[in-house]
Amino acid sequence: MECTVRSKPRSGVTVLAGPTAVGKGTVSTFIRDHYPQVWLSVSATTRPARPGEVEGVHYFFKTAEDFDSLVEQGQLLEWAVVHGVNRYGTLRSTVDAAVAAGKSVLLEIDLQGARQVKAAMPEADFVFLSPPSWDELVRRLVGRGTETSEEQQRRLETAKLELAAHPEFDYTIVNDDVSRAADALVTLMGLTPSHAG
Repeated sequence: MECTVRSKPRSGVTVLAGPTAVGKGTVSTFIRDHYPQVWLSVSATTRPARPGEVEGVHYFFKTAEDFDSLVEQGQLLEWAVVHGVNRYGTLRSTVDAAVAAGKSVLLEIDLQGARQVKAAMPEADFVFLSPPSWDELVRRLVGRGTETSEEQQRRLETAKLELAAHPEFDYTIVNDDVSRAADALVTLMGLTPSHAG
């Protein structure tokens, strides 16, 4: 893990971003399963649910019209069109309530969203999740088999741009092992790694 140390007051909000297929969702799921003291923000999205995904647990699945309404009413802390197709966003009300309750908040979002949060909440901690190598990132994207070959190519082109953004972040964690990356992230959040195994 490489870190850039920055002195700033802890806001209680940590933003995790990184390139497509780097394993942001896998790391955040591990944290949800092993660190109940972390409040993991659930994003709203216009993307259809994948097999096994549960409303309110993995995402809040919204129609395009519902999402438009959230944007118009200023109810999203950040939102973005991802890969030119679907929209994702973070509900401001749920984050504000968790911070007010003194919880350690984790936002797992894409690079565009992280930049919006940085503008709105610069006191947050920003963590970039990096793959061990480009070849490993390609292997993970192709291996999961959830996208067409055209979408895979589009995501890889996006990933090249996303990887170049890591200097914008306070910290970088290399995701060479999910539990190790999760422990590093939780430590950065000021918590003690405590899961068994």
